[in-house]
Amino acid sequence: MTFEDLDLSNQLQYAIDDLGFDTPTPIQEQAFSVVRSGKDVVGIAQTGTGKTFAYMLPILRDLAYSKQLHPRILVLVPTRELVIQVVAQIEQLSKYINTRVLGVYGGANINTQRQAIHQGQDIIVATPGRLYDLALSNSLKLKSIQKLVIDEVDVMLDLGFRFQLMNIFDVIPERRQNVLFSATMTEDVDALIYDFFKNPEKISVAVSGTPLDNIEQVSYNIPNFFTKVNLLHKLLNDRETFHKVLIFVGFKRTADLLFRHLEEGFNDEICVIHSNKTQNYRIRSIKQFDEGKNRILLATDVMARGLDFDKVSHVINFDTPEFPENYMHRIGRTGRAEKAGKTILFSTEKEREAKEGIEELMNYEIPVLEIPEDVEISTMLTEDERPREDQGISKNRTSLEYVPGPAFHEKSEKNSQVNRGGSYRREIAIKYKKPKTKGDKNYNKHNKKKKK
Repeated sequence: MTFEDLDLSNQLQYAIDDLGFDTPTPIQEQAFSVVRSGKDVVGIAQTGTGKTFAYMLPILRDLAYSKQLHPRILVLVPTRELVIQVVAQIEQLSKYINTRVLGVYGGANINTQRQAIHQGQDIIVATPGRLYDLALSNSLKLKSIQKLVIDEVDVMLDLGFRFQLMNIFDVIPERRQNVLFSATMTEDVDALIYDFFKNPEKISVAVSGTPLDNIEQVSYNIPNFFTKVNLLHKLLNDRETFHKVLIFVGFKRTADLLFRHLEEGFNDEICVIHSNKTQNYRIRSIKQFDEGKNRILLATDVMARGLDFDKVSHVINFDTPEFPENYMHRIGRTGRAEKAGKTILFSTEKEREAKEGIEELMNYEIPVLEIPEDVEISTMLTEDERPREDQGISKNRTSLEYVPGPAFHEKSEKNSQVNRGGSYRREIAIKYKKPKTKGDKNYNKHNKKKKK
């Protein structure tokens, strides 16, 4: 099947032709008629298979021109970066259609977003937190919403957005079409579907955890962090092979530490994104990597989730993700749109169990390569890698500083107060010659005469 075989409007077909696409992906092909039918839809497909076009093509196909100010389509995504990407893709598809689309997310000026909303919008793409803030302040009216799309819903729930989602469901019309897309199906996602969807039609084009056939996977068993750094230096020095590399780490502090060790050798070639970076810095880093101005992007899981980067040659898992599903999302950043991709997994002994969980999920054993002989095996350990008794103890302190203080129950006993009742108050009153009542002037005069 080609896009011409779908019942696209001429304007949508022109936009698809401009993008150079001929054949829809399986999820795009199967979702088109179902979304157009108006039924509730649940789509499960591997990351990198074109889920955004899968729901936007049928929606734009039937979105009639309107001058009304209030939006009719609401798309919820988990991150700011994904808002920007989805808006860009909608603008590409609606190049020949008079459609107004706006992205709203936290970290940007809310008053600027309010002004854009008041000018009138057809489609709103938003993160749940900012959308709820705008709806609560009555800046954004959702009474005209006809279709609700929740993209990357599993990430949204992982990030703790369930409360905001529940509130958003309360303020949009009950009579609407719900469209949900995700790469994995979890118990939380199942519960959400059960509570709010009406007899949804499920479309599943890949079982969760199935590795994409066009991605070559290899791994290295590595003793520690700094040996990983040494191997990474060797790999990245091959600029011809590793011409566009996405490196994943699990934590912000690991990202910053790794960036410091790579910055000297790859200063003009590397950028980093995580949630502590400013919004402008993150957007600039993503743009520079996507356009090829930076060869290497260092990222945490959440930041790069769902982002569509063009022609990523390698995804390197600097650490092994604790949750197997995260590995699937990571490697899905390469080999997109059925192109060939390569991924490399670094694992320590402590990460062996996590690696086994990934292999069990995929039902596939990742081949292990030998560490090249010219890569130095470091003996230096990070704070997290040191034996527990060595962690947190500065070598510059004397042992006297580690003399333990009183235990909590000893402090509590010392500081506890006993209610000594009325007799105690009378003793204090006699000791300090306090009046019976603050305003008893006669009593005070009487006592003064006695003293004289």
